[in-house]
Amino acid sequence: MSKYLRNRQRGGTYFFTVNLAQRGGTALVDNIQTLRGAFRDTIAEHPLHCDAIVVLPDHLHAVWTLPKGDANYSERWRKIKARFSNAVGARHRSLSKHTKRERGVWQRRFWEHTIRDQDDFQTHVQYCWADPVKHGFVKQPGEWEYSSIHRDQRMGTVAAGLHTFASNGKFST
Repeated sequence: MSKYLRNRQRGGTYFFTVNLAQRGGTALVDNIQTLRGAFRDTIAEHPLHCDAIVVLPDHLHAVWTLPKGDANYSERWRKIKARFSNAVGARHRSLSKHTKRERGVWQRRFWEHTIRDQDDFQTHVQYCWADPVKHGFVKQPGEWEYSSIHRDQRMGTVAAGLHTFASNGKFST
């Protein structure tokens, strides 16, 4: 079995994709308060800055910046996933996990990408905002309830009138 090596950059910024084991389910949005609690409790123990996040029914994307000197995003994801799994119980397990008597509702791994520069950062933040549109849940990013785009609009870091997502993957007002 091959060993997956992750890039670890202390104080780095990363883009993540984290999936449920049972694709096509709705456990994340059905249990959004539980997921928020898992994030809140984990971040209280292991601080980070969440630059962007979007939660879809069966997966999520996030852009995180870790504190200076810290590169341990895996521990944060482990705790978030465990807290959520413990709270929602076995009702959201995939058939294969049930057969193996595993309780986890998440895929065992997650995907990460180290952000290289400001353009890469902006591309991945916009990817978070655009993913609900890509999946056909909404027509415009601001219509999706479970997205950090709303926080960024309230803070004034994104124009409140940002509603148009072009086919080239860029936003306009």
